[in-house]
Amino acid sequence: MKQTALRRSAETMAEQISAMLARPLYGFWLYGSVVLDDFRPGWSDIDCIAITEDPITEEQAKALVTLRQTLSAQHPENPYFRAFEGVIVNRQECTNGVFSRLVYWGTSGQRVTDRFCLDPFARYELLHDGVCVCGSGDRSLFRTPAREELIAAIRLHLDGIRRCAVETDDSLYSCGWLLDIARCVYTLRFDAVISKTRAGEWALSERIFPDDEPLKRTLAIRRDPLQYKNDPDAKAWLRSLGSTVQRYADVLAHELDRVE
Repeated sequence: MKQTALRRSAETMAEQISAMLARPLYGFWLYGSVVLDDFRPGWSDIDCIAITEDPITEEQAKALVTLRQTLSAQHPENPYFRAFEGVIVNRQECTNGVFSRLVYWGTSGQRVTDRFCLDPFARYELLHDGVCVCGSGDRSLFRTPAREELIAAIRLHLDGIRRCAVETDDSLYSCGWLLDIARCVYTLRFDAVISKTRAGEWALSERIFPDDEPLKRTLAIRRDPLQYKNDPDAKAWLRSLGSTVQRYADVLAHELDRVE
């Protein structure tokens, strides 16, 4: 993780969580694009998981659930706090998989919940590339995903694409489906998880999809999303991607049929 300001923001986030819990965290981990040299302001989230020593009380959870907004308001010049996504969860509950209370931060909001599942892609990234910002670097908390789990997760992802990406809107995430699909194909072939940009570049080099142009344009947007975020031509193209996403998904479906 090269971004010094981003690293400082992660350290501040961990310090604030510890202060609100009145005890140091067992660990605060970053994973995903931010540690895979693929973080793109204007597109990427900052994936994280905070592991607490003690169970989280109801009062603590209510305060922690809005911490992103609190820090953003205190530091309006900082673009990173609002981008953190993940969970704050007790170590013992994380180990046994049964949760009484945890804090969830997501793209669409945040909540206090008793349900959580660290998906196989996230576990792979934490085990292989995760960065422990503070506390214990104990990776044994994150169970190695079996190949069958990765395949099942990809199958669920394909089902989601079939349901949700028949039509697309003008957000940058519309072309992100193509990178998601490329990464799934890569994982099926190599039992490994890489960044979305690297997966897209690999798919281009291997001619994985019958029509390369949408993927080439997606990679251009991925490399500099702020340039395209409000571009009318890009928005029109993003709205038209439904059928393209489904054609790319056909390739993923064929790959799944091969391995299953």
